[in-house]
Amino acid sequence: MTDAEWAVVRPLLPVPGWLRGRGGQPEAYCHRQILDAVRYLVDNGIKWRAMPADSPPWDRVYAFFRRWRENALAREFHDRLRGRVRLETGRDAEPTAGVIDSQSVKADAVVGADSRGFDGGKLINGRKRHVVVDTLGLLLGVMVTAADIGDRAAAKVLLERVADAHHRLELVWADGGYTGSLVEHCLAALALVLAIVKRSDDTRGFVVLPKRWIVERLFAHLMRSRRLARDFERRTTSAEAMIYWSMTMVMTRRLARSRSARA
Repeated sequence: MTDAEWAVVRPLLPVPGWLRGRGGQPEAYCHRQILDAVRYLVDNGIKWRAMPADSPPWDRVYAFFRRWRENALAREFHDRLRGRVRLETGRDAEPTAGVIDSQSVKADAVVGADSRGFDGGKLINGRKRHVVVDTLGLLLGVMVTAADIGDRAAAKVLLERVADAHHRLELVWADGGYTGSLVEHCLAALALVLAIVKRSDDTRGFVVLPKRWIVERLFAHLMRSRRLARDFERRTTSAEAMIYWSMTMVMTRRLARSRSARA
């Protein structure tokens, strides 16, 4: 991280328990060093044991990543950054509309048969990332499943989680893969309007469809992180955490540039 990025990140980090009087000991390494190491791994796609020599030991970095994964701290940190970005753009911290979609990616050999499958539509053997983003393309929720899990089945679970976390959410756009009983379920159970944006039958060639391009931009950001070009994680919770870490890098750079422009 640059100094400008660290200035953005530092006040948003979760406060360690020992600073709150809950016991425990200070960590042996500076949070900035640990964060840089995790960001380096996500951005460059290295193995944990291939951590650069000038970084903290790989097992200490992994222990930090695992602790943040198990306690949902990566998501909490990400959500704080997202709220800051929304406020910087003149929006309310909590969104009222979003977009849902999925992305199938190939899985590495370490991914077990219990969490991988074959997506017959895209001919991919691996996993599927189901995401909901706001109208700025910022991540609201993610769920990683086997690639053979249907979009509607996964969306039912994911939208319940997102609706519980974002009570002001009223409208979600989706493509034709989310039609059917899911629309009625969202309205009845979640008080959420699921609007289907379909491609016209008369359309020829590539056409940018309203709202649906927003979530595709997030997928493009994810694929720029080499760790996410393929699913290398044994656990789906680790795969989800990697996505949150990737998006924190995008938002940190954005906030740093905004602060520098104002200065």
